[in-house]
Amino acid sequence: MNPYQKKRRWKVFLLVFAIVIGTASVFYSDFFVKKMEREEAAQFKLWVTVAEQQMKMYDNEQLTGIYDLLKKNTKMDVIVTNPDGSIYAWDGLDTTKTFYDVGDNEKTYDSLYFVRQLDKMRKQHRPAKMTDSEGKPLIAYYKDSFILTQLRFFPYIQLGVIGLFILAAYVAFSSARRAEQDQVWVGMAKETAHQLGTPISSLMAWVELMKSKFDAEEDPLIAEMQNDIHRLEIITDRFSKIGSKPILEDHVVFLVVKNFIDYFKVRTSDKINFVITGDNQVRAMLSIPLFDWVIENLLKNAANAIENEGTITVNIIENLTKEEVFIDVSDTGRGIPRSKFDTVF
Repeated sequence: MNPYQKKRRWKVFLLVFAIVIGTASVFYSDFFVKKMEREEAAQFKLWVTVAEQQMKMYDNEQLTGIYDLLKKNTKMDVIVTNPDGSIYAWDGLDTTKTFYDVGDNEKTYDSLYFVRQLDKMRKQHRPAKMTDSEGKPLIAYYKDSFILTQLRFFPYIQLGVIGLFILAAYVAFSSARRAEQDQVWVGMAKETAHQLGTPISSLMAWVELMKSKFDAEEDPLIAEMQNDIHRLEIITDRFSKIGSKPILEDHVVFLVVKNFIDYFKVRTSDKINFVITGDNQVRAMLSIPLFDWVIENLLKNAANAIENEGTITVNIIENLTKEEVFIDVSDTGRGIPRSKFDTVF
């Protein structure tokens, strides 16, 4: 199993684990919500019974005191209505909300406050029937307590906060790890460039010695050796520039690409044809060593995709509107399987 597949499996495993934890948390909270709903429903029934008996025993002060004590222990937001829907009485509601500020330290009465509360109660729970002291039918409604309402949303808020914390921690640790890795790679690249400097200088000296000793100024083999040594110099320069701000110079993009293709194609199969098209006058600010590096990687990928014969086409397009230059590299090779798109891109 390659590292990409291992990394992908770990991501899937962690995602599944997070889903399981989140689902368990939601179900566990839902269990308590349903338990509280049953308890509040039982308290509501008790409240209805107590209120009904209290109205019937209004003249009995001793029993009325007992019923008052029971109602205090079953405190709920309740509205009692007549059969026609008009409000008969209420209990537990915050009556301070029946007034609202209108400015200049003035308040006005909100006549629809109890109507809105009654609408909420009707949507939440089924009502209970009761009678007053004269046997007149009444209907009692109640709504969820503030704690129960909070508990319903708590698991989702909790999961959201935990998710944001995990995401922030992941981004922070990933950035720190990536920065540390970048520093290591920069150090290794610069050290490699430094180590390559001595043997390259030695090779240059040997080539000059061969040219003078064997009078081989025009020898094609010597010329190719010089090209390769020059290429090594470019590679060393690339490594030395990693982690540094590149120095950009104005160049004709077409000529830069063509010069590199001329070097690259003699080092690939004769069965691969290179074609360069597009705007041959467009200019751009480039760092030649780094730009050639990008083109080299693109051409290598294209060449590796061609099994036998094929064509690699490089098209240069200038976007005047955005002041950009597009370089499109295409080949007639086998391409990338769709299943590998996520890994490659």
